[in-house]
Amino acid sequence: MRNFKQSLILLLMSFSLVTLSSCSSDDDAGGGGQAAEGTITAKVNGTSVTTLEMVTFANLSSGTLMLQGNTGGTSSKAFNFTIIGYDGIGTYPFGGGANIFNVASYIETEVDLNDPANPTVETWNAPYDDTQVGEINISEQTETHIKGTFSFEAKDANGTMKSVTEGSFNVEIL
Repeated sequence: MRNFKQSLILLLMSFSLVTLSSCSSDDDAGGGGQAAEGTITAKVNGTSVTTLEMVTFANLSSGTLMLQGNTGGTSSKAFNFTIIGYDGIGTYPFGGGANIFNVASYIETEVDLNDPANPTVETWNAPYDDTQVGEINISEQTETHIKGTFSFEAKDANGTMKSVTEGSFNVEIL
C-alpha cells in the first residue's frame, strides 16, 4: 500500500510539472499585436507597412507554418515567414545557430509600367548569419486564423540592412 501511495504522489507531481512547464511557453508568446484582421503590419526602418487582406494568408502543413502578405501595386512591399518545426503557440527565433531554419524576408518590388516584364526586386533576409536576429511570437491560433508579433534585422545581397520592428499579424489560415 505504501508503494502505491508513493507511486501515486510521484505520478501527480510529474503531471503537475508537465502541466506547469507547458503553460510557460504559451505565456512567453506575448500579445497578439495591433494588426487588423487579414493583415501583416510593421515598421521598416521606421516607416509603417501594412499588407492587403486579399494577398495576405497563412498555410500550415506537416509542421511548417508559412505566412505571407503583400501591399500590392506597382511599388509593393511584402513579408514572408517560414517556421519549420512549428508546434503551436510560442516564440520562434530567426537565427541563433546551425539548427534553426526559421526565416523571415522583407521584399520591395518596383514595376515600371513602360517595362512591366522587368520589375526591380530587392530582398532582405533574416537570418543572414548564425546569430539570432529576431523572432516571431505566435500568440493565438484557431482552425481559421493565426495572430502574433515579430521583429527582425535583415540584410540584402549587397549588405544593406533593414530593421523591421513593431510587427504584428492577424492572418487567415488557408
